[in-house]
Amino acid sequence: MTSMTVNGEAIHYKLDPETPLLFALRDASNLTGTKHGCYSGDCGSCTVIVDGHAALSCQLTIAAAEGADITTIEGLSNDRAHPLQQAWAAEQVSQCGRCDPGFIMALAALMRATPNPTPDQLAALPNICRCGATPRILKAVARAAQLTAPLNAAPAPPVAPPKAERT
Repeated sequence: MTSMTVNGEAIHYKLDPETPLLFALRDASNLTGTKHGCYSGDCGSCTVIVDGHAALSCQLTIAAAEGADITTIEGLSNDRAHPLQQAWAAEQVSQCGRCDPGFIMALAALMRATPNPTPDQLAALPNICRCGATPRILKAVARAAQLTAPLNAAPAPPVAPPKAERT
């Protein structure tokens, strides 16, 4: 039996340890937000967050994920309130929807470490949108960075009390 935490819940899979995490999530846990695409790790549709880092669930066995903390698109936010999800809707990114969950999860992991990612960091993501929504995806990333800026800002330095004036 393979054990891990998925979206904050302890899960024990009674599956072949070589089962890809993608199929355990979709078929055994009914978390169908994680999409299957290429099965070769080339499209990023199956991206989930594993121990804080983006991972291609089609390339990760449940044995390799033993003891890990997994977050799927369903666990990112209960009410789609995550800044990336809000920005995705505001910029009307979705077309076919196949790449959306994987892109959002890869970006969520990246933006947790780098709140305002560079174009090179974005280009390095393994995610592909075959519909051509990349310009809207980039706008959504910029919007999400703005939404999270107050959350990531350093606390303001303490303000010294005004000095009393002598008269």
